[in-house]
Parts: sequence; structure tokens; C-alpha cells
Amino acid sequence: MSRHADPVPDANGALLRTTGLTRHFRLGGLLSRRVLHAVDDLDLVIHEREIVALVGESGSGKTTVARLLAMIYAPTRGEIYYRGRSVRTLRSRKDLLWYRGEVPMVFQDPYSAMNPVFRVSHGVMRNLKLHRPELDGAQRHDEAERVFDIVGLNPATDMLHKFAYEMSGGQRQRVGFAQALAVRPKLILADEPVSMLDVSIRAGILNMMARLRADEGASILYITHDIASARYVADRIVVMYAGHAVEQGPTEVVLSRPKHPYTQLLLSAVPDPREKAGAVSADSGEPPRVIDPGEGCRFRERCPFAVDECALVTPVLRPMGPAHDAACHVAVADPVDSDPAGSDRTAVATSSSDGTGG
Repeated sequence: MSRHADPVPDANGALLRTTGLTRHFRLGGLLSRRVLHAVDDLDLVIHEREIVALVGESGSGKTTVARLLAMIYAPTRGEIYYRGRSVRTLRSRKDLLWYRGEVPMVFQDPYSAMNPVFRVSHGVMRNLKLHRPELDGAQRHDEAERVFDIVGLNPATDMLHKFAYEMSGGQRQRVGFAQALAVRPKLILADEPVSMLDVSIRAGILNMMARLRADEGASILYITHDIASARYVADRIVVMYAGHAVEQGPTEVVLSRPKHPYTQLLLSAVPDPREKAGAVSADSGEPPRVIDPGEGCRFRERCPFAVDECALVTPVLRPMGPAHDAACHVAVADPVDSDPAGSDRTAVATSSSDGTGG
């Protein structure tokens, strides 16, 4: 497949789509039967020019999802479709270069992703040589300066000659985005790109991501544990817990009318003077069980609303409102005439005398 091949239309109009995406890791020796369920049955859709935030605490499976989409890990089962084509069919070097050029990854620690022996221009130039071989040396240098300018590394001529240790954390993260942008990506996988940066620098990186979508037409999968930054930059949110997607929908709808108790817990940890007190305590409770978890809701041990069914049946995403889904046995869908932007910010159905569940 050519690097500039015409897109194959997806049946659902998606740029990237996963169905039942699952990744398990076997633990212990050859005779061990212990299995870590990193990701289970994830259905994810990303459209063109869209920023989707994958939100959850450490260990929820977010980074594993990114590595699956980047083809660093192979799925245990399930499918990834890019532009309507299963990535399992990408076997030749040419096809793999095409995909990895269209779907590059920006890693959480930019310093570890760079070779400290070389100047920061090395990574950009190498990407250009691999993915855009039609460019000669002078054109590659011009393109490197162009993408450095786009991500705010100015003056680009000087920045290209720096070593990684001469740059701040924010500048190194911008280099990571420049390396991805140089290959004209359609979807950037950004794995916790601001988690290692000072708060004062984070807004600049988030604004840069928004500009890349607006000016360069790139979609972004933004992986984060910070639901406040997801609210700032994302069009849609997918909330993950212990390998499962537990809630998804348009950002303002999910965050103003969360249906899953775990989404409420995340929101309760974010100070917001506009919000009423949440129904769920921010107490972290017990860590999720992801090794041989069995059936049932994986949040039930921490959920104040759990009922008997939560321990017996694994909940699946079901409609809560327009384009808004949650995997909770007793969450109540919005009324048909409900206004998601209205003043009613109640989340999961208020617990009844016998409890309601997640």
C-alpha cells in the first residue's frame, strides 16, 4: 500500500475503529495459569479531526491500548481497523511503514524516547528519511524546520541543533510531537504527554494539540489520568477502569451528567466551584483486581452502590443518552427530553434504600 494511497472508507465512517480489542499477559512460568487482563473487549471509534481522551487511573489499561494501536503489542483477540482495513493484514515492511507513519506515537517520557548522543534533529530527520523518501536532504531539513515552528520550538534553526539535555521537559515533549508531525500523520497517539510537566507548561502543550487538529487535520488519542485536562481539549471521553471501558460520550455530556460511579469518583477529585458535591467519595478504596478477575463489575469493591448482580454479571456499555453509554447495571438513562448542559448534574441514579450499583 502506498504512503499516499486513497483512504478505504470505513463502514461506520471512522478513521480508526476497534472491535472487542483484548490484551492479556500470562504471568509466571510455563505452567502458570495466572493471566493479567490489561484490556478486555474494547470498542473504540476515532473520527477524522477528532480528539478523543482515554481517561483512567494508573493500571486501567490506557497505555496498553495505545501500544496495541501502535502495533507494539499484538491483540490477544479482537480487531483494529484503520481506514476500513484490518491492521492484521499489514505484513510487508512497506505496509507497516505506511501505518506507523499515519499513526505515530508520542511517549510519556520524551527524554527516554530520544537518543542523547544525537541532536534532537536526528529523530525528525530519521522519520522523514523512512516515511518520506521522496524528499532530498535539503527538503528534509526544510521540513524539520517547518514542524519545529508548528510545535512552537523557535527559532527552529537553533532548536534543531540542541541536544535533549539542553532542553526543558516541555520543549522535549514538543520535539516528540514534531517527530510525529513530520510524517504527516492522520492519528497521533499521545500517551500522557503532559503528566511529567509542570502545571504551568501543560496548557501550552494542550493548546498545541488543539492547533495540530485545527491546522494540520490530525486526530489525537489523548491518554491521561487527568480528567480536567481531558475536559479542556477533548471532543469525546472514554473512561477506562481495570481494562474495561466503563463510560463514553461527548466530553461535556459525560462530565456534566456522569453515569458510572467511577467517573464520579474521578470528578470528585477535581475541585470545581460550579459543581455540587458528588455522590461518590474520592476515597481510592481497594485497587482493582485485574489478575484472573472473573465475572462481575471490576469496580464493585469500591462502589458504594453495588448490588448482588454486580458480582455475578459483567456490565456492558448501554445507552444513557444521545451518543452517551455507560457500563453499569443500575445507572438510569437520561429522559428523552433531557438537556445535558442544564443545571441537573446528578450522576448515577441516586441510591435507593436498598442501594444502587455500578
